[in-house]
Amino acid sequence: MIIIYLILFLFACYSVLVLYYAKTWNSVPFFTPPSTIRSLQKISVIIPARNEERNIGTLLRAIENQSYPRHLFEVIVIDDHSTDSTAEMAQGFPLVRLLQLKESGINSYKKKAIETGIAAATGDLIITTDADCHPLPHWLATHAAFKEEKKAVFVTAPVVIECNSTILQLFQAMDFMVLQGITGAAVHSQHLSMCNGANLCYERKAFYDVGGFAGIDAIASGDDMLLMHKINAGFPGKSHFLKSTSAIVSTRPATSWGEFFNQRIRWASKAAKYDDKRLLPVLLLVYLVNVSFLVLAVLGFWNTQYWLWLLAAWIIKTVVELPLFMSVASFFNKKWAAKYFFLFQPLHIIYTIISGLFGQLGRYEWKGRKVK
Repeated sequence: MIIIYLILFLFACYSVLVLYYAKTWNSVPFFTPPSTIRSLQKISVIIPARNEERNIGTLLRAIENQSYPRHLFEVIVIDDHSTDSTAEMAQGFPLVRLLQLKESGINSYKKKAIETGIAAATGDLIITTDADCHPLPHWLATHAAFKEEKKAVFVTAPVVIECNSTILQLFQAMDFMVLQGITGAAVHSQHLSMCNGANLCYERKAFYDVGGFAGIDAIASGDDMLLMHKINAGFPGKSHFLKSTSAIVSTRPATSWGEFFNQRIRWASKAAKYDDKRLLPVLLLVYLVNVSFLVLAVLGFWNTQYWLWLLAAWIIKTVVELPLFMSVASFFNKKWAAKYFFLFQPLHIIYTIISGLFGQLGRYEWKGRKVK
């Protein structure tokens, strides 16, 4: 029974954590941009791209149709050694300034691409997104208005995964919505545990004031979260979450389970690099809660009573997490996904265990490259 008492303790701590995230997410104020554009900030949109011929045209057309004054923003695409027609397609858009990444043999091509784009930028405000994303028409205007109102130095904004009815895409979309809720809650409470490079905004000056990616440039991932931690250290209290439906950026899901696990392993690989050590106990708690399901499943072969505990844990985890999920799903207008929430719990547990383990052990594949 010692194991059961330990698991109950873990679940009690986890329940408090998740309910805290739900309460904090709900306390993040909605931001409604003004009907008229008042900001005169020059924005540089930075887009690293590698083999994105299927997606980059959609993104650039969406940026062409932004409501923000055309003379107040520029678009810089950095082609990262693409072997398809990504560069040619980008050049077909008059608003695009195309740069070619020259470096090779490095571990973080994306950071180098962003750094290259920022060095060429003329805007005071940097907004980054990915080549497979799609922003709404008031995306830039909302960022500029929010930055001005909050006097923010770093802004992270919502991202949603597009999905069809397949299990792979549904699961990704649902899991990612929960991560967005935790992101909003954590940034709002200044714990700064997550953000996503598909929708970031920060001052160009602040990027250079903290030394850019220096010190984290050898890490393949972390162009978003690790940079946020650096900027927050230099500008405490100046990082904010932009909770606005007009600022949502949609992104494409992974197209295979292999690609999905590689993505999540890449995300998990940053954990040991966080300067804010308050995050490590939280990550460890979440991981141990998920591992406890595996422990109960194995013990059930010796005593089937443990399988009853396993079922109870499955139900408890669902009940605890559902309020956060429903609130975030409502924000993204995807409350219909709640009917799958209970059924997808085992899949979520398995991927958390695998990605958490392999994220700390070694290499993974990203954009056709083996990195670590």
